[in-house]
Amino acid sequence: MSPQGEHAPKNPGLRVFFGDLRKMTSGEVADGEVSLIVTSPPYFNAPFDYPDLFPNYDDYLRLIRSFASQSKRVLGAGRICAVVTDDMLVKESNSSRGRKFPLVADTTRIFLEEGLLYRDKITWVKPAGYTRISRRSGVVLQHPYPMYFYPVESSKIDTYRLNDEGWNLTVWNITNVLPMAGRIEEGIAAFPEEIPRRLIKLFTLVGETVLDPFLGSGTTLKVARELGRKGIGYEVDLELKDVIKKKLGLDYDRWTGEEFVIEEREGARRLRKSLQTKVQQQRSVAK
Repeated sequence: MSPQGEHAPKNPGLRVFFGDLRKMTSGEVADGEVSLIVTSPPYFNAPFDYPDLFPNYDDYLRLIRSFASQSKRVLGAGRICAVVTDDMLVKESNSSRGRKFPLVADTTRIFLEEGLLYRDKITWVKPAGYTRISRRSGVVLQHPYPMYFYPVESSKIDTYRLNDEGWNLTVWNITNVLPMAGRIEEGIAAFPEEIPRRLIKLFTLVGETVLDPFLGSGTTLKVARELGRKGIGYEVDLELKDVIKKKLGLDYDRWTGEEFVIEEREGARRLRKSLQTKVQQQRSVAK
């Protein structure tokens, strides 16, 4: 839908689609339109986040392959896809044993097979963060613009913060989203805003477009809007619509007149309630 029931604007600064990523079309996200992807795919059948969401690991990897293929299509030449993921230990059915699934290696392999280039490894250690930013690692940034490009002043990076907080190092100290009752992301596996904030500042210019194809609670788009970038989100779970609208300030009481589009597409599902029921069952068994 579009705000106040009006016709969808031709070039809105914010677009959110609820549907199956595998069915995303060029009419929704055009070829080469995106300057940066920041996202976190669901961790394969993570017991306290996505229990039994996928029937098997091969099914999960098919989703990752579609994600990689879509990423290659929508990213502009030389632009970045940053994936927050980790290997996953999942309990085997009818057994007390767990099996470790190599999500990081398999995701990297699939992206390479789909024709993207490997730039660097990103690892997030909770509650601290670790990442490596290619040539910026281990040096003091002297040219404070994204991608070492010299654009308008509005895209300039705060070098004091960059050096004081160690963005130029191979370790980023970032606290994870704490599981506090009453937060907007309650019951959702959300990453901290500082992750997309640094990536967006380092790899995009003001006015460019950031995509999160596994939108979740909407963290990436919230930060993108705050930094003057356009945002596109894709999310399969319709039950997250109210959470996303609240986080982005698009609920009725706070809407500022910004042009945006929120639309449903083929493949959208209702997942949150059923997943949370399974999570509660898992926690009860674990006690």
